[in-house]
Amino acid sequence: MNKPLRRIAIFCGLLVLALLIRDNWLQYVKADALREDEDNRRVLIERYATPRGDIIVDGKAITGHAETTSGDFKYKRTYKDGAMWAPVTGFVSQSFGATQLESVEDGILTGNDDRLFFRNTLDMLTGKAKEGGNVVTTLNAAAQKAAYEGLKKRGGKGAVVAIEPSTGKILTAASYPSYDPSTIAGGSDSDAAAWKKLDKKNNPDDPMLNRALREVYPPGSTFKVVTAAAALENGLYKSADEATDTPLPWIMPGTTTPLPNEGNLPCKNATMRLALQVSCNTVFGKIGADLGNEKMLEEAKKFGFDEEQFIPVRTSAPVFSSDMNKSQTALSSIGQFNTAATPLQMAMVASAVANNGTLMKPYMVDSLQAPNLDTLEKTEPEKMSQPLTPENAQILQSMMQTVVQKGTGTTAQIQGVTVGGKTGTAQHGENNSKNPYAWFISYAKVGDSTPVAVAVVVQDDNAERAEISGSGLAAPIAKSVMEAVIDSKK
Repeated sequence: MNKPLRRIAIFCGLLVLALLIRDNWLQYVKADALREDEDNRRVLIERYATPRGDIIVDGKAITGHAETTSGDFKYKRTYKDGAMWAPVTGFVSQSFGATQLESVEDGILTGNDDRLFFRNTLDMLTGKAKEGGNVVTTLNAAAQKAAYEGLKKRGGKGAVVAIEPSTGKILTAASYPSYDPSTIAGGSDSDAAAWKKLDKKNNPDDPMLNRALREVYPPGSTFKVVTAAAALENGLYKSADEATDTPLPWIMPGTTTPLPNEGNLPCKNATMRLALQVSCNTVFGKIGADLGNEKMLEEAKKFGFDEEQFIPVRTSAPVFSSDMNKSQTALSSIGQFNTAATPLQMAMVASAVANNGTLMKPYMVDSLQAPNLDTLEKTEPEKMSQPLTPENAQILQSMMQTVVQKGTGTTAQIQGVTVGGKTGTAQHGENNSKNPYAWFISYAKVGDSTPVAVAVVVQDDNAERAEISGSGLAAPIAKSVMEAVIDSKK
């Protein structure tokens, strides 16, 4: 080969090599960035070119799809009872992205998950349109309806979470006020207008806030269950019925300030059973101070405090502070000061006590299905921690049952069912200037089975302050959710 031809061949070879390098750079190095580029409409067009898979509750789809009448996107998402299920499903929108299960399980729902590669390849060869898979949840439709309608009837704001203690399955995750994801699923002007109305800047009720999983509240006296667990686990008291060395008034350490009780309660040297029954701040504040910050924090962490959960949706981390003095620890031990928890976290507390001291990892996706309904992945129950020994858990169960039998939680009683619970009224606003939050956590036992543990929080800014209590506002909702779960298992 003469020199000019050799040069041309080398030059052409270099061009081919550069093309191959550029092609591989785009396909492998830049693929994710190009796919996620906001200006790349091809990805979005492909995403909405086929029907999306469904989110399933009790064997029925709570999502669907509809053909659009204009624009580049062929299909958009629809929802059944959208406002009730929004804290679970989240939304998927042609204009505003996706949240909650719609986001976390997007690969399965669109059919783009790597586990569907072989099926998608076969469908491509046979000319069959690509389909999305399904997300099968652990939710209980009857319990979710009872929770949502209870919150809606009550008005104001609030949330409910229910868990199956033996497995960690989330049965209910309700939040109120809520929104219908169908109204923002498309890309039209009406969807944009609906989004604007839902935006917190324009809507102080913030209906898109997932109060069940993402909002933290001071748990108030419901946290006394954790404090009682810490007392038992650390051997401060060995039973529910021995007198505590608690003066009345009790002065918080390092101060001249007495810790007040809510009314003229029989809290002097009260037993832990009586103290939980009538909700003595002095007894549980002193327990926290006596144990100290380190031991209280250790017990709180066993219940899940200071840790995000992924169920698989990310949840906000509850808070129990470190580096507190004894007075601050006392206040934190009755669910005030910096202590804060999601409804999910407080349902986990009730669940661990009900499950003889074993806390199961919470989850809301039971399985992932291929379009042909074959199971791709199944969630197996997993132990998360052991906050209590079985013996101490049973002591605490008896204390919580006393609360419902003849204490502050009698409105949660269910005929023929053993119910344990704890009420709470948590301060809200600077210097407790706003209406307090009403809490109730509970569990229900039927024979040897404990099918459900529940946490309810209600914030009613329009209620008379004197009428706000966990027993009056939150416990009736918890009762209806427990009844719904029990009835569904008959």
